[in-house]
Amino acid sequence: MRRLPPSEATGLRTGARHSLAELYRPADLVVLGLGVMIGAGIFGIAGQQAAGTAGPGVILSFMIAGIACLLACLCYAELSSTMPTSGSAYTFTYVIFGEVWAWIIGWALILELQFAAAVVARAWGAITVRAISDFGVTLPRERLVEDLLVFVILVLLTGIVALGARIGLRALWIMVAAKLLAIGAVIVVGLAHVDVANFGEFYVPPKTLPTPPATVLEIFVGQSQAFGWFGIFAAASAIAFAYIGFDIVATSAEETVNAPRAVPKGMIRSLVIATIIYLAVAVVMVGMIPYTKISMDAPLSSAFREIGVDWMVHVIDVGAVLGLTTVILVLIVGQTRVLFSMARDGLIPRGLASVSRRYHTPSRVTLVIGLIAVVLAELVPVLMMQELVVIGTLFAFLFVAAGVIVMRRRMPHLERGFRVPLSPLLPALSLVATLWLMVNLRVLTWAWFVLWMGFGLAVYLVYGRRHSLLAQPRHPVEASRGRHRRWSGPAS
Repeated sequence: MRRLPPSEATGLRTGARHSLAELYRPADLVVLGLGVMIGAGIFGIAGQQAAGTAGPGVILSFMIAGIACLLACLCYAELSSTMPTSGSAYTFTYVIFGEVWAWIIGWALILELQFAAAVVARAWGAITVRAISDFGVTLPRERLVEDLLVFVILVLLTGIVALGARIGLRALWIMVAAKLLAIGAVIVVGLAHVDVANFGEFYVPPKTLPTPPATVLEIFVGQSQAFGWFGIFAAASAIAFAYIGFDIVATSAEETVNAPRAVPKGMIRSLVIATIIYLAVAVVMVGMIPYTKISMDAPLSSAFREIGVDWMVHVIDVGAVLGLTTVILVLIVGQTRVLFSMARDGLIPRGLASVSRRYHTPSRVTLVIGLIAVVLAELVPVLMMQELVVIGTLFAFLFVAAGVIVMRRRMPHLERGFRVPLSPLLPALSLVATLWLMVNLRVLTWAWFVLWMGFGLAVYLVYGRRHSLLAQPRHPVEASRGRHRRWSGPAS
């Protein structure tokens, strides 16, 4: 239960040759957040949830989901402003709750980010093949082409991240700007074809579905339901998953100029902007055609075809491909920083915490992450396991919200660049909202998550507990070439 001292959480510890260079400014963090929060889902999730779960009330679902995520974001903002380090929730937990809990959160973040990169890459391949087909190009052996595209995009983006954060940031700015233009076109053109009558009264009478209960909540309720207020809140749970990603902004804290103030602003602003954009697309989606006519396969594309604006299908395809590209890029960056921090603490092999002298990035761990993502995307049916990404994220949300409450009591003296208002009320509400999202996940997802965490705990007991930097005898070393190291343990 040993805890990392707060002074060491933001100090340079051994295992890294030198610190990560400061690169990001507030505007960059907003782009980072939009890069991961706005993917291809923005063109489909509103229509899918309207057609099958909430009806026109899906607009209320987006508002509810935005509020739930904002509560979690505020908690992340306070902890990031207090401990601006690349470890994010993993390091916060290390300081507040102790090493074994930090390992558990780090293991959950590995599940979130590593699986997410593979899942999104797989989806990127399928959407890219569909986009090519929509342009009238016939592809022989589509599955083989899709596999090749997935391999190429993962290798390309891993290379960009490994070669330097500045290169990745420039590429991110260009792609985010392009996909925002595509989304802007969808909103502007769609608004011109909105029929107010399609919104109805927002509330659709509830109905019981013939399918057996699958989520934890449905088991307690005893049946599967859709529409009504139950459907609106159930859709909010699904929609909240689209907003997830703002937490990855926290992993860039160590590389951010004036991080205690810049990181909270970047996270909150990116989440607010993403929420507004999602709401706008939802209004367009529901307003263009009645929710009963929305296609579940390609909601927005089919809606534009329904109203006779076929050329918008190509805009949506381009936006979806660009959207998923930026998501993969940011996920690789986030995963790199989390594993870098865990290696620097000795919980995983410390050789992964080395920073390239030439590229000034943790390129070794980046290449490992890219290789694992390729193997998962090509050999594992990751699309069937995408809820594992969500449960790993939400598990970290729980500890961050609880961490704000506990840290206020245990460490009130720590300087904070941002404070959650109305604490402990808002962090407690964040805990409740996160638990609500978690009980809307399938029982099978919970089972796989428990197995993953059990395996992770075994890894910690066998390796991490004994190799942890806090378990090693320490001795101070002199600074070298201006790169200050606080402590140095024995070479691994």
